Amino acid sequence: MVQLLVILNIFFVSFSDKPTQAIPALSPRAIEQRAKWKITIDELDYPVSAAYLDSLRQYGATICHTSRWMNGATCSMTDEQAAAVASLPFVTGVEATRLDHSNQQSAISKCRSMPATYLLTNHAQDELPTDAQLALYNIQPLHKMGYHGQGILITVCDGGFTNANTLSCFRQEQELGHFDFTDDADDFYGYTGTHGSLCLSSISGKTDKYIGAATAANYYLMRSEEAETESPKEMDNLVAALEKADSLGTNIFSVSLGYAMFDNEEWTLTHNALDGKTTRASSAALIAARKGMLVCVAAGNEGNKPWEKLSVPADADSILSIGAVDVLGVIGSFSSHGPSADGRVKPEVCAVGVSAALIDANDEIVYRNGTSFATPLIAGMAATLWSALPDENAMQIRKRIIRSADRYQNPDALQYGYGIPNAYAAYLGRTTTIDNITATKRTVKYIVGNTLYILHDGKTYDTMGRVTR
Repeated sequence: MVQLLVILNIFFVSFSDKPTQAIPALSPRAIEQRAKWKITIDELDYPVSAAYLDSLRQYGATICHTSRWMNGATCSMTDEQAAAVASLPFVTGVEATRLDHSNQQSAISKCRSMPATYLLTNHAQDELPTDAQLALYNIQPLHKMGYHGQGILITVCDGGFTNANTLSCFRQEQELGHFDFTDDADDFYGYTGTHGSLCLSSISGKTDKYIGAATAANYYLMRSEEAETESPKEMDNLVAALEKADSLGTNIFSVSLGYAMFDNEEWTLTHNALDGKTTRASSAALIAARKGMLVCVAAGNEGNKPWEKLSVPADADSILSIGAVDVLGVIGSFSSHGPSADGRVKPEVCAVGVSAALIDANDEIVYRNGTSFATPLIAGMAATLWSALPDENAMQIRKRIIRSADRYQNPDALQYGYGIPNAYAAYLGRTTTIDNITATKRTVKYIVGNTLYILHDGKTYDTMGRVTR
């Protein structure tokens, strides 16, 4: 079993400047894509000063990771060392992001899965448990056309990927690598949690009984969430993951994590901080979008809790934050509320995150609740759509998805956002309405509570044949 370490006394050190004549921290794939979409390589693409990092080490600091976008470094050091570092001429700030003497409280802001409340049952012989969640946003026509995310590179960032390297539902050659930005011991696929593996299954999972949204896409796996604590340091872990994904040429970044409340109450955010620029994590998500990445973020599971609102970085601009609905398109009570603090529609879109069908670390189909699981479904949809439209850029794909959503003409800024997208309509460049979510003729049956519903040709009927939606 992996040994979980909690390194305390963590600080983010900000630098005054950086060398601009260094080699950009970008892979050949990333550079090629920047050229393709005419995205200029700029100062943000150059690494932080190696000389500055060496100076921090001379003062006793241990470098956890760096941020070229925020021009700084996450460091482990004592309070005395931090005070000495703060006096260096090239240091503009030293911010504590985890302390061992803080007033520790129980944090509740993690975007974790919850027990399923209703189960998808009564499948016809030719139907799969995943048919309903894919049909809701009408992706099967693209699958039938042969588009499954091929040529698209996805990064899934989460807290744990137990057994993701051995599960039979994944084709291991599609995983191009993994990276850990946490303090945990080096056992990436060990018992650090199954949340990431569950999320990955809805994108890449494929068996004779299950089909993910983008089974031909290649992917990287990254860990940024530390299970033992909840601190701003984890947001900086996420920044590091976004930057790494950018350097690798990632097209779509799917993250089912969110932050608002922390172990130390002094760090807990306010609703006013949900403006897309207050936290480094949200700023980094916006930078990633400007660098050509489509960033998909779980809106959060606080809708029926005191916090109620989004979590960071779902508040970022130019991304897709995702709410959770059931297979009938009804919003989950837990799905976090928008809008952003500066009035932008949040979440942008929704997908199935109420009783979502997933594959667990035991290779078994399970059902879970959470915006965590709606998010990779949208990421997978985006990958499949992008594989069909490879010459478009991330913002064009994002626009197509939003314009295809069933509430695009009349968005709900509190829960649904622009609503449920229609993958085939997005491919055609059309808007859609609540009555034509799906163009397929497949009939799917559902049980909610003790009531049987039938979804056929985009409409939901009860057993008397009456339209209920």
